[in-house]
Amino acid sequence: MTLKLGWFTSGRGPGSRRLLATVQDEITAGRLDARIVVVFCNREPGQSPQTDQLMEQVRDCGLPLVYLSTLRFRRERGASPTKPGEPLPEWRHDFDREVIRLLEPYPFDLGVLAGWMLIAPVLCQRYDLLNLHPAAPDGPPGAWQEVIWWLMEQRADHSGVRMHLATEELDMGPPVAYCTYPIRGPAFDELWRQVEERGVAAIKAEDGEESALFQEVRRQGVARELPLVVETLRAFAKGRVIVRDKRVLDAQGREIAGYDLTHQIERIVAQARE
Repeated sequence: MTLKLGWFTSGRGPGSRRLLATVQDEITAGRLDARIVVVFCNREPGQSPQTDQLMEQVRDCGLPLVYLSTLRFRRERGASPTKPGEPLPEWRHDFDREVIRLLEPYPFDLGVLAGWMLIAPVLCQRYDLLNLHPAAPDGPPGAWQEVIWWLMEQRADHSGVRMHLATEELDMGPPVAYCTYPIRGPAFDELWRQVEERGVAAIKAEDGEESALFQEVRRQGVARELPLVVETLRAFAKGRVIVRDKRVLDAQGREIAGYDLTHQIERIVAQARE
C-alpha cells in the first residue's frame, strides 16, 4: 500500500525546497512507493520571498497546499513571541488544533517535518511526525552548530544524523532511523591535532564556525541528511520500520531503538563522490 505523507514546512530557505524536490523526484521516478497528499506551511503568501518560492514549487508539483501563518495567528490574539525555555502558551496549542482541522480533508500515514521551525505540542500527539536531527542517537539536542561544538568539546570519535519522532521535548523523541559516521581517521587527524594544541575555547573564540574541523564535520553531516530522509521513508514504505502507538518497531513487530541505515547511507555517499 502506498505510503501517504503529510509534509510540514516553514519554507525558510533553499534546503527546504531541495528536500521536497528530492523526495518528490524519488516518488515520480517510482523508486519510492509514497505520495505527498498535502503540504502544510506555517507561513502565508507574501510573508517571505523564500517561502513564496517553496509555495510556487509545491504548486508546480501539483501538490495540495494548505497554510496558516503562525505570526498572524499570534498577533491576532495579541500574544507575545515565546522565549526559549518558556512553557508553550495556550495560543500555540490552539494553533495546532486549527492546523489539524485544516488538514482533516487530507488524511496521511506519516508526517515529515521538513524545515519546520516549531515545537508542535498537539500535532505530535495527533500524528506520527518525523523530524531530522543532525546527531547520532547518542548525540545531544540543539541546532547543528551546538551539536558540532559539543562533539569537539567531548573529543568525540563519531557523529551521525537521525530521524526521530517529534515530541514536545525538542530533539528528544525516540529515534526512528539513523546513520553514523567517523570523525576520526586520515581526513580528521590533523584537524583534531589543531584542536588539542589550541583548545576548543580558543578555536571557538578566534575561528568560530570557520574552524577547519567544524567545517569538515558539518560537510560530512550535510552529505548524509538528504539520503537519510529518503531512505527512512523508503524503509517505511517497504514495512521495514513501523510506528505504532508512538513506539518504533521493526518488520517483525519488535521494538527497536531506531533502524540503522548506516550501510545504505555510506553506499550512497560513496557513489556521490565518484
